[in-house]
Amino acid sequence: MKKIFLLAALTVASSAFAQTDSTSNKVTVSGSIQSDMLVPTGKQADGSNEDFRTNTYADLNLQSKYIDAGVRFEYLEHPLPGYENDFKGWGVPFFYIKGKLKNAELTLGNIYDQFGSGFVFRTYEERSLGIDNSILGGRLVLKPFRGVRFKALSGKQRRYWAHNNSWVSGADLELSLDQWFKGMEESGTFLTLGGSWVNKHEKASDDEIMVDATHRLNLPENVNAWDARVNFQKGAFNVLAEYAQKTQDPSFDNTYIYRKGYVAMLSGSYSRRGMSVLLQAKRSDNFSFRSRRSMTGTSSMINHMPAFTEDQTYALAALYPYATHPAGEWAYQAQFGYTFKRHTALGGKYGTQLKINFSHIHGIDQSEHGLAEVVNANPLATGNIQMGNASNVPSVLYYTGAGTKGYGSSFWKWGGGTYYQDIDVQIDKRIKRDFKMHLMYMNQIYNKTVVEGEGGIIHSNIFIADLLFNLSRQTRLRTELQYLTTAEDDGDWAFALAELSVAPHWMFTVSDQYNVGRTDAHYWQTYVTYNIGAHRIQFGWGRTQEGYNCSGGVCRYVPETKGFTLSYNYNF
Repeated sequence: MKKIFLLAALTVASSAFAQTDSTSNKVTVSGSIQSDMLVPTGKQADGSNEDFRTNTYADLNLQSKYIDAGVRFEYLEHPLPGYENDFKGWGVPFFYIKGKLKNAELTLGNIYDQFGSGFVFRTYEERSLGIDNSILGGRLVLKPFRGVRFKALSGKQRRYWAHNNSWVSGADLELSLDQWFKGMEESGTFLTLGGSWVNKHEKASDDEIMVDATHRLNLPENVNAWDARVNFQKGAFNVLAEYAQKTQDPSFDNTYIYRKGYVAMLSGSYSRRGMSVLLQAKRSDNFSFRSRRSMTGTSSMINHMPAFTEDQTYALAALYPYATHPAGEWAYQAQFGYTFKRHTALGGKYGTQLKINFSHIHGIDQSEHGLAEVVNANPLATGNIQMGNASNVPSVLYYTGAGTKGYGSSFWKWGGGTYYQDIDVQIDKRIKRDFKMHLMYMNQIYNKTVVEGEGGIIHSNIFIADLLFNLSRQTRLRTELQYLTTAEDDGDWAFALAELSVAPHWMFTVSDQYNVGRTDAHYWQTYVTYNIGAHRIQFGWGRTQEGYNCSGGVCRYVPETKGFTLSYNYNF
């Protein structure tokens, strides 16, 4: 199927672009090259003896009035540490051709898209995490009337260098009511209604799950998910409410139970010059949604669940990152930002910016009482287990094991303890014209057992000072001083960084992350970066700590590495 799509796309694209040239329509060519390389020194933590590693990507895109097309080449024959063996390979895993005519758009090939907040469908690429869950198929987008947008798509999802056997199909409809009523638009009132539906068709024979030697699960071939949302904005106020539900989807993530999945979110914000407030809450329950039920990790996810935690860019603040729990969670986030005006007591000569963030994630109720109620209403999980000799099956299977509805869960009730919590305060302050500082304090609770499988609960306090000195019109020095203190896990950590920028081409960086008193380990990093035009080259040497690399609530484990690195980036 992939070869047929590629051949069809190239044939249509060549004829279409030939036509655009004949009609004097402008064709825009853009693209990029990214290559990250590692030459290890000594034996690596993962036991590999390879003397060269690289992840290399080359993208090419063509755009015109009626036709767009694109292709990406990837070379991961010797992938960087932390990328599983499934990443190994090279080829053209991504290509597309898009036809545009008035209010219609048709795409064939690989598709990235998102319905609403992504609860039921989101495909995207995140190279730092090794994620590319694009759909190989077709998508139609229609805007038949003002304020109406309809999308429909179908295809098979990429998994590394192959595609899962299941078909993923879906549709999304958005109505912008403010575009229908002149009074709403004139008063600055915006109201959007949205609805989505996604179907996964996966043959049961693809993953036959045995309960014991004589019994196997009767797996559903079709799993449906739907989403409804409303977004209201009036002046500085914005409110988003969204709810999604999924039919029975037994998988590795939920230990093959037959409970439906649910997620509800309410988010409100207020923003005006000098002040902003964000309040949001989300409850998810059994909402992992994959195109192959037996997969684990970051692979084969059809949807995306935002973490409701702030993405941290500082090394020690990101040392214990949180990944959204697939079984379910209560998540809360509150943010407050305020700018103290210039020439006031707290603003000083240049003004002062204050930001406070609070995030809390807690487990949901999964009570035994709920299990008993479900089983009494549906004895022996009828239809979910194909029976052989019933006397050979332990009765406990029908209460907590695969093939049952799993558990009951009261909507408002918590359970399972705290998964994650942080409170951080950040201050941005310019002291003089050539000196600016960013200060941050963070109190963090991290349930390592829940997130990583073991390790207990870690309480930590983190202190950060980011100082920027403008030494001249072309030279500036940025320094970071960080300290994390905790009595658990590996104990205290210290981090220091110095970064000298000499415009317009050079940047020199040196840093060290040091485990204080427990292992006395140093993780040195040194880099020299050169920029010229659209080219960026970075050469370095150092040692990286093992841990989790996260983005948007999705994490990937990265082993410890040591060696020389070379990165090249080019955009055109």
